Amino acid sequence: MPRSQPGQPDLNATQKRVHAILLKADGPLSAYAVLDQMRAEGPVTPPTVYRSLDRLIDCGLVHRLESLNAYVACRHEHEHGSLVAFAICESCGTTTEFTDSAVDTRLKAWSDRTRFHPSRTTIEIRGTCAACAA
Repeated sequence: MPRSQPGQPDLNATQKRVHAILLKADGPLSAYAVLDQMRAEGPVTPPTVYRSLDRLIDCGLVHRLESLNAYVACRHEHEHGSLVAFAICESCGTTTEFTDSAVDTRLKAWSDRTRFHPSRTTIEIRGTCAACAA
């Protein structure tokens, strides 16, 4: 297998397929939705998909949305390990990824003050997007 570009993670073929499926998706996908799309190209098992998703999360290429039990490809430039936030429309399902340096700074200050060591920070804001509210 060819090596990845400098700064890019080494991914196996399955991980690349999972990532490609999430990049093409219009919104968050469950692991089983990813699995169904992969099965169209041949046999694959749920543990294989979950391991691939875990690897992609570790590489900063995918985020898990806890409230939806679903996954999205990272579409926003940010430092790996920094705060990531998602606005999730409860009407149409549109999911927008963003970062906020002020919130990130405050959470880091709190972590330092309390000596809490977060491994990952994701904020999910659920509500109604501008298009659905109109």
